[in-house]
Amino acid sequence: MLWAIVPVRAQRAERTDQAKPFTAMSASVHTFRDSLVAVARAQIGAKYVRGGTTPERGFDCSGLVRYVMASLAVHMPRTARQQAKSGLAIEKDSRRLRPGDLLTFGKDSKGVSHVGIYVGDGRYVHASPTAGHVIESDLGRTSSSLVRAWRGVRRIVSGSAADSLRLADGG
Repeated sequence: MLWAIVPVRAQRAERTDQAKPFTAMSASVHTFRDSLVAVARAQIGAKYVRGGTTPERGFDCSGLVRYVMASLAVHMPRTARQQAKSGLAIEKDSRRLRPGDLLTFGKDSKGVSHVGIYVGDGRYVHASPTAGHVIESDLGRTSSSLVRAWRGVRRIVSGSAADSLRLADGG
């Protein structure tokens, strides 16, 4: 009699797992996003160097993004303007942002000239030429002549690591 109860419980557990087929994938994506945030934040304080691509030599904004993404095997193009075409365009709504999204900025209508990595809670990490190093900033900071306007969002990390690799390459 006890033997008959165990298989029934196992069947119930199996049905529960089948009802949530994306649970494991969802956890994996969250872990991936958390890793991107951790690598980005680990660069805070690295000096700003135009054309810089490493923590030792310094970063510019796109060099930082490329370095962080490469640390998790996601290929990114080199410039902010090229990176602003990677992944999927997401509505510019701070409530829809997810850690790992790229935020693009520009001073005028000429396009994107700066990029950062959203880390959550309305904050992003970027290599600031004004500050002279990698910093974490609030997305809602006040505008000034030194602050570029927020232009858009690009989602590089989607539902799976394989999808993210395709997104980063533009398709």
